[in-house]
Amino acid sequence: MAENILIVTEDDELLDDLLRLSAAAGVEAHVVHGAPAGGTGWAAWSGAGSWERAPLVLVGDDCAGSPGFPGAAAGSGGGVLRRPGVLLVGKDMDDPGVWERGARISAEAVVMLPDAESWLAGRIADASEEVTGPALTVGVIGGRGGAGASTLACALAVTAAREGERTMLVDGDPLGGGLDVLLGAERAEGLRWPAFAESRGRVGGSALADSLPSTHDLSVLSWDRGDCVVVPADAMKSVLAAARRRGGVVVVDLPRQVDETVAEALVQLDLGLAVVPAELRAVAAAHRMVTRAQLVVRDLRAVVRAPAGPEGRRGYTPGLDDEEVARLLGLPLVGELPWEQGLLHDVERGLPPGHDKDGALARFCREFWARARHGGEVAA
Repeated sequence: MAENILIVTEDDELLDDLLRLSAAAGVEAHVVHGAPAGGTGWAAWSGAGSWERAPLVLVGDDCAGSPGFPGAAAGSGGGVLRRPGVLLVGKDMDDPGVWERGARISAEAVVMLPDAESWLAGRIADASEEVTGPALTVGVIGGRGGAGASTLACALAVTAAREGERTMLVDGDPLGGGLDVLLGAERAEGLRWPAFAESRGRVGGSALADSLPSTHDLSVLSWDRGDCVVVPADAMKSVLAAARRRGGVVVVDLPRQVDETVAEALVQLDLGLAVVPAELRAVAAAHRMVTRAQLVVRDLRAVVRAPAGPEGRRGYTPGLDDEEVARLLGLPLVGELPWEQGLLHDVERGLPPGHDKDGALARFCREFWARARHGGEVAA
């Protein structure tokens, strides 16, 4: 957090409430007792600097009526500087004048305690996240079992992290082998999905990332080696929302079965990638998954996987090409996922997909992110 939030009040009871909410959100506050004096009092006011820099300003209703808060721009008669992120906080819901005082200080909202405590706690916590915008969130789904979705998800995350992006990889498939294993990080310390299965409401983005295993410069939320744990839709919603608020890049590996929890993940995606082998049966299987996923995900596109083999330009004998697969599925084509020699051997040695920055898989991922960052156009 670059700056503490600012609290302006002389009401001790209100201050205690606001400090309690700030502490619960893990946010520090700069407290100023009293508003600026009228006239030219702005320059001498101890809160002037914080007013301009703080990510959030909470003005107690006891101070909002001060003549130092006329709602004029600083420098024009010494009034307070208009700025976004100002909330007027009060407790008397029967006082009709509170709305007028909120308008005078150009408050974004008037917040009445204790009724709005939960909302205000979330707003305070949001202010602590150093985010210029939500994370670019990409989900990867296999058109059929063994299509290579987990391999692509890991490679995308490894590539983004290597290029300096703040990156989180989320394993949304409880029946998979665990993305931490694919990353060679199954022994890394940190929380796994069972610790978040009961999450409700708001989860802090930075706190989430700090609690997870870290490997290859990215955070990974995967499964432990215990019995399968069902993650409720509310938990998936809270965790992914926290990951998105943190900014950067979020990659989600998702199962083919679109249940309520998977649907909650799909709705938060900026882009979904359906990984489909260039085989007729795989296309038929993928069609059923695509039909269900398109009911929820806003933008779903095809990545066609070339089957293994040394023959030909694409590494396999003639058959369905990438454009034909995408056409049959009715999806825009991102491109053809290349076959990379020695990939399985590398994974067995603890080297994740995409670790070789000069490999075909890493090149595919670099090109994908380059297109995705520039206006979101990722189709080939």
